[in-house]
This record gives sequence, C-alpha cells and structure tokens, in this order.
Amino acid sequence: MTRTSVGHFVSEQSREKFLTAYDRAMDLWPGPRQEIDVETSYGTVHVHRYGPRKGSPIVLLHGHAGHASNWYPQVAALGEQHPVYAIDTLDDPGRSTQRLVAPGPAENAAWIQEVLAGLGLEGVHLAGLSHGGWLALNQAVHAPDRLASVLALDPGGFEKVPARFYAHMIAGLFGLLAPRRFRPALGRALANPALSAPPEMIAPLMLGMRTYKPSRRPAARVFTDEELGAINLPVLVLVGKRSALLRPRRVADRATRLIPKVRTRILPKAGHGLNLEQPGIVNDEMSRFIEDHVL
Repeated sequence: MTRTSVGHFVSEQSREKFLTAYDRAMDLWPGPRQEIDVETSYGTVHVHRYGPRKGSPIVLLHGHAGHASNWYPQVAALGEQHPVYAIDTLDDPGRSTQRLVAPGPAENAAWIQEVLAGLGLEGVHLAGLSHGGWLALNQAVHAPDRLASVLALDPGGFEKVPARFYAHMIAGLFGLLAPRRFRPALGRALANPALSAPPEMIAPLMLGMRTYKPSRRPAARVFTDEELGAINLPVLVLVGKRSALLRPRRVADRATRLIPKVRTRILPKAGHGLNLEQPGIVNDEMSRFIEDHVL
C-alpha cells in the first residue's frame, strides 16, 4: 500500500489537547528527566532521557499508537545504572513531528540511525514493544553498527498479524467504555493491561486514536529466515503466553532456530502488554540481559 501523507493531528486544537494529556502522562516517569529534539531527514524526533551520565545507553521504542509514558514501569529500574532514552516514534501521536514518510524497513532504520547519531550514542541496548519490537529487530537487520543488543517484547515481524489481534484491540476499546470499577477484571479476562492502567496514561492514548491520522502504515512485515539469521547481535525475545499478537511457542522456536545469539522466554501470566502486566519480571529480564552484554 502506497503511503502518501505524513502522520498528523486533525487540527491544532486537537494536538494541543493531546499534548496536555501527554504531559500529564509523562508525570508517571520518575524525575528528573530531560527532553531532547533530534532533527532527522524524516522529521523532528522527541526523546525523553532519564538516569546517570555514565553506563551503556538503553533506548526504548513504544508500540503502535503509544508514546514514551508507556514505559513508566521500567524507567526507574533500568535507569539505576544506565541512561535511558525513550523515543516518540514517527508516525505515532506524540511530540515528534513527521515531515517525510518512511515507507519501508530501510527507511525506518535510517531515521532511527539518525536519532542515535544525533544523540551521540554507541553501544546501544535497543528495546521495543510490539511495533517498537519490530523496529528494534529491523535496526539489527539494516543498521546494527550503533547497537550492543536488541530486546524485543512481544514483537511484530515473526509471523503475520492475526485477525484475533484486531478483535482484541476492538474489545479493549469497548472495555475502556465500561465503568472504571469493572475494568481491572475485564483487563485480566482479555489480557489487556490498558484497562487497569493509570487514567493519566490512557487519556492520551484515547485522544490519539480519535484525533491523530497516521500515514497508511501496513502491518509489520514478517522477517525472512535469512534476515533473522543474519542478526549478529545478542537478542532477547520476551513473549506473553496470552499474547493476542503472537503464537508464543512458534515465535520462541523460530527465534531460537534462526537468531544465533538469542535468549527467549515466554511469560506465563502476560499478554501483549507484558511490560505493564508483569513489570517486575520484565524489568529483571531486561536488566539481567543488558548486564550480560555491556560492551
């Protein structure tokens, strides 16, 4: 599908309303944090930074339609020993501004490479959730030279997006319309942590869905066996056993069979949003993996 227009809000008023909610959501992060804008060929990319000056950098890529606040359960733990950078990805609602469409894998790797270069980062541990996981793996395929490792959380790119994933998303949206006291139980039943997430985090997600028009981004392309086999970096793949996106055992088996330096784990009580559902386990797995692969 050809993509001809960049992602944008339907009006300046909608953008301002979203950004007010966005800033409240970012208050979920520990402080102090720094905000940085990096100019790239594809637009201005907004980045949040937390943690010490020394240590191997950790860069976080959120999922489709998300933004940097979605990592709030991870930031303090990861930022104890390492500087943490969370990117508002282009073509998603946030404080980044897209000016040129990145239509394919090579172009997506190019703008992330420009961000890492603009921040002056080397030896990066690049972590991503869902579409962000696809972006992280894609970076390892197309532009790995600034990376030390990749951490992919319930990532796209291992198999086609199933119809049940879209049904899961629709059910979650209806669940958000339910009275708040019922949402945690619905969230557990649907393996959808957004239903019990802090309202500060949910508000910009809902506003973004209503008022942000992304470019016509297709579902994440499935990586070929050759692409996965060519990744010469340490890779951590965490998959939720109740994932609506993936068939966990098939993904773990494919990753283990193809990626030379991979570590996989299926989290038994987690769905697609495993960083919100099982933050303690996810933080431990990520921290241990990073410490094992510091350059």
